[in-house]
Amino acid sequence: MPAVLALGAWLKNAACLLDGAGARWSPVHGDLGDPEACRALDASVRRLAAESRRPLAGVAHDLHPDFFSTRLAVELAAAWGVPAVPVQHHHAHIGVVMADHGLEEPVLGLALDGVGLGTDGTAWGGELLWVAPREWRRIGRLWPLQLPGGDVAAREPWRMAASALQALGRGGEIEARFAPVVGAPAAKAVQRMLAAGLNCPVTSSAGRWFDAAAGALGLSVRQAHEAEAAMALEKLAAQHMAQAEVRPREDLVDPQALQHLDLRPLLGHLLAHPLDGPAAPEAAAWFHLSLAHALADWAAAAARETGVRTVCLGGGCFFNAVLATHVTGRLASHGLRVLAPRSTNCGDAGLSLGQAWVAARQLATLTEAAPCA
Repeated sequence: MPAVLALGAWLKNAACLLDGAGARWSPVHGDLGDPEACRALDASVRRLAAESRRPLAGVAHDLHPDFFSTRLAVELAAAWGVPAVPVQHHHAHIGVVMADHGLEEPVLGLALDGVGLGTDGTAWGGELLWVAPREWRRIGRLWPLQLPGGDVAAREPWRMAASALQALGRGGEIEARFAPVVGAPAAKAVQRMLAAGLNCPVTSSAGRWFDAAAGALGLSVRQAHEAEAAMALEKLAAQHMAQAEVRPREDLVDPQALQHLDLRPLLGHLLAHPLDGPAAPEAAAWFHLSLAHALADWAAAAARETGVRTVCLGGGCFFNAVLATHVTGRLASHGLRVLAPRSTNCGDAGLSLGQAWVAARQLATLTEAAPCA
């Protein structure tokens, strides 16, 4: 395989070199909104390039054109006279698992995280993929939700719960439900935004569905740090599941509809509860278990259609131990092989390994297809 240097994404950035001597990493630089992290990445990739045992054949980067890592990759590739190779974020997450396990056969990938730019220009994050070493395709996605206010919706889970109400055809309930929590002006403004589709881009993000669930149960109104709402939801679910048996509702979601896994009925069930009521722990556990079964059954339906028997799990949502455990167990009950990253984590800190793995195979294909001189 050709030697490739990959520059990672935006959050928890780290670079990775694949040069035939295994994966060689930079330190984790952190988020590239910090100028110091950007300077550290620049220095790291130049050092890795200088240390490569073979001449670099390409520089891999995320699809997002505005990431510092993308701009740096394009700049360095031009300076070094090699291709800059864009790799879709969730394709790279599954590439991490394939690289880690040395896979060269097709797999199915469940890639679940907060956000990554998709090939259609929208925000992805709840993806079912078919991935082979030199090609891939998106089989399906989670039902899309609107992001009222754009990026601010990722910081304010109540907005995602409001978005779920709108998706359920219950947008008229938003002001009454959330005005006591965030104030009538804010609740009314979001209700109007969603009704008009004004400044409400859509996303298939699993992370935003977790935010919607946490917001529906009143566990988080505004997040002080990334994934705070999802972690509060997981903690509540784990505590309840340690004390009581929980049964999922497998009749609410149709996993055979591969193109869209419609999670609206799960949120409809949660939104029947009062905010932060006494049933919240049971509801959090029920949501986790029902979601895990729906995701696994969705992937199993794709396995039957494609004939692929290996499912790779990637993306930061799999830091959630309740979700990961129950998705894995349910997939295994379908007779499927389930793999997750081993040498690195499932989040963005390990993403550049997948970028490098994907880009190396794309470049090898181009080299093999090139006419002889």
